[in-house]
Amino acid sequence: MANFTMNNSLISIVTLLIIISSSVIATSDSPFIVAHKKATLNRLKSGAEKVSVSIDLYNQGSACLFVPAYDVSLTDDGWSSDIFKIVSGNTSASWERLDVGAVLSHSFELESNVKTVFYSTPAVITFRAPSKTALQEAYSTSILPLEILSEKPKESPLNLAKRLLANYGSLVSVISIVVLFVYLVATPSKSGAAKGSKKKR
Repeated sequence: MANFTMNNSLISIVTLLIIISSSVIATSDSPFIVAHKKATLNRLKSGAEKVSVSIDLYNQGSACLFVPAYDVSLTDDGWSSDIFKIVSGNTSASWERLDVGAVLSHSFELESNVKTVFYSTPAVITFRAPSKTALQEAYSTSILPLEILSEKPKESPLNLAKRLLANYGSLVSVISIVVLFVYLVATPSKSGAAKGSKKKR
């Protein structure tokens, strides 16, 4: 009787594990899109500000199932036409597929003559997963507010020295100690040289 109960509980546990693992596999058989958005500012000689935007898409889906994302489209329409004009590229792009572990990149450039602080919205990525009928949606990371045509304060020499000391201070001290050690080892001491000259006499 005890053996029969042990077998029943063992069968129940194995069945429960199979159900849990199949549900985990079913939820992980779709692509997982991660999008990283970057923007850099560059002041032009004309007085305008150029904004270079790049967005990298990664498929971080289950590597053991190799499930690609199909009909991938990227839209980054959060750039106001009152502030920016497109200089090169487009704010949207599309690709046929994005395999697991693969990376897709898209970039474009904008220009602005308006002095403002601009808050960009995340880019929207839509894609089709083989196991789901509805289009899936993902969002890129957001970027920090862009200070367009802002006055950048000049850095004082004291702040520059502090920043250099913070970045390279430990390296300079280690190199100084090594150089001092090599100097002390390589240079004969005066007392040793004096003893050597007394012995010669």
